[in-house]
Amino acid sequence: MSASCKDDSCETSINSPAYRRVLWVCLVANAVMFLVQIIASHFANSVALLANSLDFLSDAANYGISIYVLGHTLAVKAKASIFKGLSLGAVGLWAAWETIDQAFEPVVPEPLIMTVVSLVALAVNVGCAFLLYRYRGGDSNAKSVWLCSRNDAVGNIAVLFAAGGVFAFATVWPDVIVATILAWLAVSAAWQILITARAEIKK
Repeated sequence: MSASCKDDSCETSINSPAYRRVLWVCLVANAVMFLVQIIASHFANSVALLANSLDFLSDAANYGISIYVLGHTLAVKAKASIFKGLSLGAVGLWAAWETIDQAFEPVVPEPLIMTVVSLVALAVNVGCAFLLYRYRGGDSNAKSVWLCSRNDAVGNIAVLFAAGGVFAFATVWPDVIVATILAWLAVSAAWQILITARAEIKK
């Protein structure tokens, strides 16, 4: 299969049983990690972990919708992608709001919890991104799951840097800065998904 997916091989791949199995594996992994991180964010007082946990929730829903629309027409998939893009954007805005709240009422997070949970989350996201990599050049539906997995892997690395900053300087600001970046990544990915889906609907 070519990396650019200019022939019919991509469409065949994203409708294959193998792709469906990959989506199920990623759905379960992301749902579990959402629960782990949302609980950890509470105990660690970390908005960066919270922002990353919301990405896991969005991804789990993303994978579920993607499984549902497999085999449907491009127009149906594009409409599903619009919904996913809007939901991802909402997640990004929610994370941004929580970050602003943390900035005005700062509580120094617990760096050890942030580090341990982020390392586990990074392993999960790198695994999902690796499984989805070959399908990244498909339609907007396939593109959306790839972008979300990529963003989460980047986000986990960023949270690790935030934990290091909190530990080194005993301040909330590394956590706030990373949470802001993660919120921006979510909104940016949502915009890319919406643009691609809109173009597909017009076809």
